[in-house]
Amino acid sequence: MLRTNVSFLSFTGQLYAKQEQEESISLKTFPAGSLLLQQGGSASKVFIVKSGITKCFFSEENGKDYILEFLGEGEIVGEIEFLKQIPCLCHVEAVTEVEAYAISLPFFKSLLETNLELNKLLLDELAERIINTSSRASFQQLYTVEHGLKKLLQLQSKLNIHIPKEDMAAYLGITLRSLNRALKNVV
Repeated sequence: MLRTNVSFLSFTGQLYAKQEQEESISLKTFPAGSLLLQQGGSASKVFIVKSGITKCFFSEENGKDYILEFLGEGEIVGEIEFLKQIPCLCHVEAVTEVEAYAISLPFFKSLLETNLELNKLLLDELAERIINTSSRASFQQLYTVEHGLKKLLQLQSKLNIHIPKEDMAAYLGITLRSLNRALKNVV
């Protein structure tokens, strides 16, 4: 539900502390509601979330959104677009205020070519995404919407954040009407 990666965060924090050129890695702040990446746009940086929560989502042609994941500390975004040289696959939006390390593309390329630790972290992250995607797909097939909703409400309570109903429905892959019915059954 909320993915984090403390190893990636630690690695990036160390890089930031010992960088030689300020334009290689900078620290950027994104207010809640602002986009780190825009679906269909080009990624000008690779971002590692230092603090805050983002949501990664697709906007479909029918006007509906589908939230893939909520991403927290240490999660990387923009790397797939860089690796494949493609436009941004999805939107990444700040849910809360987000502080993120912004890594320039030439520096990221240089790190990929020379830094084994980054390569290992990136492979681990990509493998984790495959596992999470598979697990989530099976979870959505095997459990009721109410079960998924309970987990989402627990996350909201644990993090002391407000997740709008539209985002809950988009995460669960259901309509707002279905969400309202499920909320009546859960509460």
